[in-house]
Amino acid sequence: MARVPHPVSSPAPPPARRPAALPRLLRSPWLLAAGFVAVHTWVVLAAIAWAYTVYGDVTLYEWWARHGLTAGEWPVLDYDWVYPAGALVPVVLPALVTGGLLGYKIAWTAMIVLLDAVATVVLVRCTRHGVLGAWWWLVFLLALGPIFVGRLDGVIAPMILVALVLAGRRPALATAIATAGAWIKIAPGAVVVALAATRGRVRDLWRSVMVPGAAVSVVVVGLAIAGGAGMRAFSVFGQQGARTLQVESVAATWFSVARLWDPAVSVEYNDEIFTYEVQGEVAQRVAGALDWLLPLAVLALAALTWWAARRRPDHTADVLLLGAAALLLALIVFNKVGSPQFVAWIGPPMAAAIALATPGHRRIWVPPAVGVVLTALATHLVYPVAYGEFLSAVPWIVVVEALRNLALVVLLGGAAWRMAQLARGGVRDSREPRDEAGSALT
Repeated sequence: MARVPHPVSSPAPPPARRPAALPRLLRSPWLLAAGFVAVHTWVVLAAIAWAYTVYGDVTLYEWWARHGLTAGEWPVLDYDWVYPAGALVPVVLPALVTGGLLGYKIAWTAMIVLLDAVATVVLVRCTRHGVLGAWWWLVFLLALGPIFVGRLDGVIAPMILVALVLAGRRPALATAIATAGAWIKIAPGAVVVALAATRGRVRDLWRSVMVPGAAVSVVVVGLAIAGGAGMRAFSVFGQQGARTLQVESVAATWFSVARLWDPAVSVEYNDEIFTYEVQGEVAQRVAGALDWLLPLAVLALAALTWWAARRRPDHTADVLLLGAAALLLALIVFNKVGSPQFVAWIGPPMAAAIALATPGHRRIWVPPAVGVVLTALATHLVYPVAYGEFLSAVPWIVVVEALRNLALVVLLGGAAWRMAQLARGGVRDSREPRDEAGSALT
């Protein structure tokens, strides 16, 4: 009788490896909440320590709001303003619930922290890797320091973050949020441009971008005109024309460094707009050139984003994030204004990318994410830590500022190069399947 061979048994699978304790711990929502509280407590305490420097603009916001409430004379409605009409909302809100400058500063700071809490919750709840993105965002804020709570940029940065997180599943809502942010300060308009450039069909462009963007704009401009603004509703677009180079701006880097050996390079305080500017005919020419270079750069990057989205419709998520990052960086690099708080604009695309980028392309965000944190840290060192030394041309901080500006140029070039590389198919996907968060934007 033939013997039936026993089937060859398959080797037992190796025991599943337990996740490392540190990553598991970092995934805890309670630890993330504690981290949020700790980081924002430190930022607020640092802002209090540097109150004269950090809250200088907030003091001006308070004056605008109180003067409007008591004398009935409002920015935009009664005189030209350096901010878009929508900025009246965050500027006036703290004055409605408090009395006096100290109360205004407290309410202002609470408003910034609350907005950032909402943005962090949206980031975590609406993306699969949102916890990782949220931890990076907290590290970024820690590096950037107290300037985040002392300017209007602390209002629009969370709006940029929310708009990018929602862009895939709710593009119309994302456009509305970004447009509302742009009517507070121009920068969030970069997200609207990136959204428009990545729409695949005219009908989608119309429904997802044009209609919600126009609706928000009509409301803001309509309310301003109804309040008596007239053409002053658009006065912000003519307020920067007479300015020369702000000493911290990227285009002013050569002049700033030249102060180390050339005493003829002059930096003076402009008491009308409360900032330090490089003087001289050459600086004025550079500033004049930037007036047309900035819109050209925006148009060129919008065209690159459009081309990349058409060439790689399967990676619209990555193109959108790269396009938004490049456009926001361009608004800094080609700007004759170089205020330190502008760096807050480039944190949201990085946080959103860490949470939303497709697995095959998530790795391309690692170097810029590190670079942005270092850029934020250098900005913190310049302002407020060593701003006096920078204005006095102390060599070490002048070098730090120059390296910070160089990093911004490199980050912009890297974002544009990655988009072009992606469009040409030069970035190969990993074998890892696309995850839920990545496909949400495609």
